[in-house]
Amino acid sequence: MAPKDEELTAFRTPKGIYCYKVMPFGLKNAGATYQRAMQKIFDDMLHKNVECYVDDLVVKSKMRQDHLQDLKKYLND
Repeated sequence: MAPKDEELTAFRTPKGIYCYKVMPFGLKNAGATYQRAMQKIFDDMLHKNVECYVDDLVVKSKMRQDHLQDLKKYLND
């Protein structure tokens, strides 16, 4: 979340005023922002080895023996 937008998430409690430093799910554009980030991060793998829908990621492989390698690429990149 951009520092200038943090104050827009502020809320008050008896212990003080707080704001989010990262985007929480539940904000209007959080899902779309997350989806764009995932598409940017996994651009080279999307629709080949990775599918992304909302907050779910699926790593897939054509051959069983390739799956471990595909998982390693997803987890390490």
